[in-house]
Amino acid sequence: MDKEPRPWSAHALAFPYPAQGHINPILQFCKRLVSKGVKATLVTTRFLSKSIHVDPSSNIDLETISDGYDEGGQAQAESSEDYLATFKAVGSETLENLINKLNDSDHPVNALIYDGSFPWALDVAKQLGVLKVVFFTQPCSVCNVYYHVQRGLLPMPLSGPVVSIPGLPLLKVSETPSMIYDPSSYPAFYDLLLDQFINIDEADWVLDNSFHKMEEEVVDWMEKRWRLRTIGPTVPSMYLDKRIEGDRNYGINLFKPNSSACISWLQSKPIASVVYVSFGSVVEPRVEQMREVAWGLKRSNCYFLWVVREAELSKLPENFAEETGEKGLVVTWCSQLEVLAHEAIGCFLTHCGFNSVLEALSLGVPMVAVPQWSDQPTNAKYVEDVWKTGIRAKPDEEGIVRREVVELCLREVMEGEKGKEIRDNARKWKKLSKEAIDEGGTSDKNIDEFVAALIGQCQEMEEVI
Repeated sequence: MDKEPRPWSAHALAFPYPAQGHINPILQFCKRLVSKGVKATLVTTRFLSKSIHVDPSSNIDLETISDGYDEGGQAQAESSEDYLATFKAVGSETLENLINKLNDSDHPVNALIYDGSFPWALDVAKQLGVLKVVFFTQPCSVCNVYYHVQRGLLPMPLSGPVVSIPGLPLLKVSETPSMIYDPSSYPAFYDLLLDQFINIDEADWVLDNSFHKMEEEVVDWMEKRWRLRTIGPTVPSMYLDKRIEGDRNYGINLFKPNSSACISWLQSKPIASVVYVSFGSVVEPRVEQMREVAWGLKRSNCYFLWVVREAELSKLPENFAEETGEKGLVVTWCSQLEVLAHEAIGCFLTHCGFNSVLEALSLGVPMVAVPQWSDQPTNAKYVEDVWKTGIRAKPDEEGIVRREVVELCLREVMEGEKGKEIRDNARKWKKLSKEAIDEGGTSDKNIDEFVAALIGQCQEMEEVI
């Protein structure tokens, strides 16, 4: 991207939920807007701003608002319910103040792109006369499940054994998002996820970081109800179309990656011989599950690179790293894109967070799915049965994927007949991912359409002034 000052055609304010998995896709979308001449400003909380840094070469500004917990963020709140309620009260006021401040600058705000987790942001945008743009960081299939529950179209509790929703394959109850088949597990987040759809009919635009071919039927169904546009995959450009120069990473890390050690270790391994393992930035698997994965990796006899966050290290079996030192490397964080793009990687054992799934699809990496919560069971269903780029490791009646299953799945993907078919499909989806965001692709056209609307809104506001 150019670093020189440039005239901007419009100004979009982007407001993600303050977590790595929500910030990354919205930040990547901002880079796309900037590349098309739109000024983009990212909003985060005052607390989170202390630990993040946006690369200045991206030409994206960073502004802050308050979530009511400026010293400690969500950890400072007594409960998730308290955090979300306080964020709504304090965040609404400070977000409005920020937009008013920016409106007094040379670049007034033309659109508020807000995370689906913050439906109250629509009211702020409406009050200030800017475009109301909701951004979903989960796939359209999952959004449609939540929508049907929120509107009472899918009665709760689920009666099973299968769930039928327009645009989706038939789902077993256990293949729906965890908050749907077990609403009592995370009551605050159950309400948060359903409330995303309270006022969606008032949004001017609905954006999703999927792409059309990934979820054709459900995207077509949703497009008939809202101005929905898929704009993904929201993966740094240098791994896809390479049209945004130097865009090799997300630009924000809430954890410190140990990239040089990972890449150095991978360099010494044969092509497609390493299993990469990560449960993401949020998931906290049970101790028993971590140990079963550990022994499954050891039994498989595959090389493995396992990201275990510092807080989770105590869940590993005693002396595991030492006992498996010849075959494995355990690190507390890494640059996942850089690792997945390495030729030594043959498989990704993943929790199936949507960002991880998008990265694996975009880079053509086969998956072994071990979903834990939220949208992950539904994502795993698509990995195995729709995109056919991996297999789901089935849990037992206690919800634990046992070591024998981990071993079997890894061998199947790395060495078995089914693995060949999965690798072929992974290559196909890598090509389709690039096509979607490349010049003239479905997502690229959708972004162009959105930019044209932003410019139109900018011109209307200038005429009023």
